[in-house]
Parts: sequence; C-alpha cells; structure tokens
Amino acid sequence: MKNIVILISGRGSNMQAIVEAAVPGARVAAVIANRPDAAGLAWAAERGIATAALDHKAYASRGAFDAALAGAIDAHAPDLVVLAGFMRILGEGFTRRYEGRMMNIHPSLLPAFPGLHTHERALEMGCKLAGCTVHFVTAELDHGPIVAQGAVSVLDDDTPDSLAARVLTLEHQLYPEAVRRFVAGEIAVVGGKVAGGPGVVASLLSPAPSSKA
Repeated sequence: MKNIVILISGRGSNMQAIVEAAVPGARVAAVIANRPDAAGLAWAAERGIATAALDHKAYASRGAFDAALAGAIDAHAPDLVVLAGFMRILGEGFTRRYEGRMMNIHPSLLPAFPGLHTHERALEMGCKLAGCTVHFVTAELDHGPIVAQGAVSVLDDDTPDSLAARVLTLEHQLYPEAVRRFVAGEIAVVGGKVAGGPGVVASLLSPAPSSKA
C-alpha cells in the first residue's frame, strides 16, 4: 500500500477527486494546507483522513516553512506527494527532497502559460485548445517531466470563468488517473521525460467552436 500526502490551499477539489477515485494500492495518508482556513481540511477530516495546517505566514523565511512542511509530510512516510491547488512556491531544496515523487497539476497545456491567469492568457492569444497538465515538480515553476495532458476546445463565447470550469472538470479526470499510473508503477522518468504508456488524454469535453455564416 502506497501512502499519498496531498497539499492544498483552498477547497481542494482535485484532492477530493483523488480521494473519491480510491486508487487501488494507495491510501491518502494526510491532507496538509498552508492556510488554516482551507475548506478542504474539513472535507478530508470528515472522511477520517489526517489533516494539518501550517500557516506559511507564521514562519520567518521560506526555508523555515519548507523545513516544517517537509517534517509534517515525512511523518506520514509518503510514496507520493500531490500538489492540489497548493498556492505556495517551494524552494529548490524542498523540491529535490521529493524529486520523482511529487506531482502538480497546472491549468494549461505546458509549456504554454506557466504561472497565473492561464485562461485569460489563452483567450487573449486566440488559442483553439486549452487544457491541463500533470507533471513532476522541479525547482523551476510549472516545469518538470510531463505525466499527462488533456485538452478542451475553446469556444467562441468563452470567458475565463467558463473555460476554467471545463478545464477543471478535465483536471478531476486526469489527476486521479495520473496518480493511479504512478502507484501502479506504470511510469518512470527517463532522460528528463516520463516513459511508460500514453501520456496524453485526448478528452474534448466540449464541441469545437462552430463557424457562423
């Protein structure tokens, strides 16, 4: 049985999707947040999952917070650390500590649009497809070996909110499957890339934009 520790900052909808997927051979050992008021903590606790809150504002430096967070994570002997809406940049030492066993999901088709405001930027650029990417975490923000990607069509009347909602639905499918593949030993990082089966989920959850005469 492999232990999974999930890090959140808010409601943790991807955390909920992973918990509800009940990945065979794995257990969510703990959910940890950097915000004491993160709504996902109560959701996890109600399901008997250990929870902890480490307020990053209470630490004098990023390094001090990273050290405390690593201690809280390691108490659960994790095989995999999952970032699920964890809105905190982690230091190089922290990312190296969990290299090859820490995943993140980003709401764009990386390497396009790392960072924030991904949906606004996709619309501004006139993208015809948007989506999400599961990747292993490295010290460089929103980089690292790509595990899986999924795409949705961008509609003519999309707003950042409507596009974000469809991408989030896709995230809830893609992330549990990526975790399942890791737990099953189906993927490995070789030469800086993920090897082991298809890495793309081609799931167009909305129709292609229609052309209007």
